[in-house]
Amino acid sequence: MDEMNGIKPLTQDKVVHKRRHVPTKRLHSATQPDSRQQRLLDASFAFSDVYQASLPTQGPMRYCREDEPTHSLKRLRRGDFYPELVLDLHGLNRENVKLELSALIYTARKELIDCVGIVHGIGSGILKNALPHYLVQHPHVKAFHQAPLEYGGQGALLVLIDTPDSNAKKG
Repeated sequence: MDEMNGIKPLTQDKVVHKRRHVPTKRLHSATQPDSRQQRLLDASFAFSDVYQASLPTQGPMRYCREDEPTHSLKRLRRGDFYPELVLDLHGLNRENVKLELSALIYTARKELIDCVGIVHGIGSGILKNALPHYLVQHPHVKAFHQAPLEYGGQGALLVLIDTPDSNAKKG
């Protein structure tokens, strides 16, 4: 125990990724943006496989952003939030999971949906272990918690999304 004296715990740091500008061929004038290309850029987010967040190892999987009240976790655990969109990841590889996850968050924000469900299954645990680390990286994920039994239990997560509507309510 003497070896641990004077050791300070590491603080969690977050990296905010900025979107890279992707030049596109334009058939129209340079002042008019290509709406399809813009939608693809808006819906894309680069999740890292290397990033490992500091998440709990005991109890159910959970996370709450610093500016979000921790009471949200309790409400997620109790099932107070209803997932209006559900993404089933069965049969997908990591790259497809990242694309689908990015599209889900984009769609939820566009449709002003603040709670989504993600069914990852249990299986060998690869997606179950990787998914929380992906979610923590996204700037629009406020909180997540292992889903209650009626929404998938240990094989699913309920995720709170920061929608433009919820930003207007705060300010």
